[in-house]
Amino acid sequence: MQPQSPSNAIRTFFLEGPAGRLEALLNSGAENATHAALVCHPHPLHGGTMHNKVVFHAMKALNNFGFPVLRFNFRGTGLSHDRHDEGRGEADDVRSALDWLDNEFHLPIIFAGFSFGAAVGLQAACPDERVKAVIGLGVPVSPVEQRTYDLGVLNSCTKPKLFVSGSRDQFGPRHRLEELVNAIPEPKKLVIIDSADHFFEGRLREMREAVESWLKTTLQ
Repeated sequence: MQPQSPSNAIRTFFLEGPAGRLEALLNSGAENATHAALVCHPHPLHGGTMHNKVVFHAMKALNNFGFPVLRFNFRGTGLSHDRHDEGRGEADDVRSALDWLDNEFHLPIIFAGFSFGAAVGLQAACPDERVKAVIGLGVPVSPVEQRTYDLGVLNSCTKPKLFVSGSRDQFGPRHRLEELVNAIPEPKKLVIIDSADHFFEGRLREMREAVESWLKTTLQ
């Protein structure tokens, strides 16, 4: 699969979540789009929103293949209703976003998430038959301020899986990531961006290229 020229249209709206409305953005795809995509943002209590730089670059990588790409703010973030639920309700927010994408486009879905968005989103995306591939960016495999994330759902995830992290990711030490990836089913790929930290500061282009390269070979 090769990149193509998507529409430049951006739609702002609210989708209905389990705890109220969720503020959302849709980057339109090509008329002949083969997939739709969802990108989830990092921890909202530490400034994470759908406008995060990593989330934006992941969206651009997916949108460059002509896919319509949905981003949304988790509950309690931006204009989204309710309050932060420490990852529990946020997984339900992801399920609502997947439902919206399916109802809107009736296309196979690709999931991508960054940090908290990856840890929470994978819980919803991996078991969902509508999701055909998953991307984890900066997956937090080590405790973050005494918070730990359950990534056990990956043990039964047989979808194509891409993990991209920086070699200096403070929440994803390389040896811990390699242990995680080695233990889960194929197909899978781990890409370590040299000298990048958790936020891929100064290395966003390399992160985006890793996603695009994987998409080219995975979605044949």
